[in-house]
Amino acid sequence: MLDFSKSYFELFGLPIGFEVDGGRLADRYRDLQRAVHPDRYASATEQEKRLSMQAATHLNDALNTLKKPLLRAQYLLELKGVDMSAGGGSITDGSFLMEQMELREELAGIKEQSAPYDAIANLMNRIQSHIQSLLREISVQFEADTPQALEQVKEGVSKLQFLYRLSAQVEALEEELDEAL
Repeated sequence: MLDFSKSYFELFGLPIGFEVDGGRLADRYRDLQRAVHPDRYASATEQEKRLSMQAATHLNDALNTLKKPLLRAQYLLELKGVDMSAGGGSITDGSFLMEQMELREELAGIKEQSAPYDAIANLMNRIQSHIQSLLREISVQFEADTPQALEQVKEGVSKLQFLYRLSAQVEALEEELDEAL
């Protein structure tokens, strides 16, 4: 069975860090999943079945966390003792906040454009580019592993949350336009 006291990184035999080897993660997940899958415990005691189910759930949570950069960054901050709720996850970067207001205004006006799908693609490309840039910055800041760098990661995570929400809103608008056809 799994050792629930291990970090998700230790569980998968990965070094603790923001950069994760996706292939190694997937391979190790399959190995662990085979070992704890509830089907293997069909004829076991009720306690063993329950433990198998808990292990499978824990394993899935660990995989989901390590696969997704935002969740992985939040988890790493937690491991390093940084409280995301302290400071309310506020963003102090005024230029970022201004840019986000402009992006939201742009999103609000897409329906009125003559080529809304082109505008959506353009906006989504810019958002994804910004997300990738932030992920690179966060990776470097995690490598620095200083209190100041971790505070920058914390703000970067808040920015990522905003950008992922905005991206989801753009996708929702595209679906709305599709349904109106």
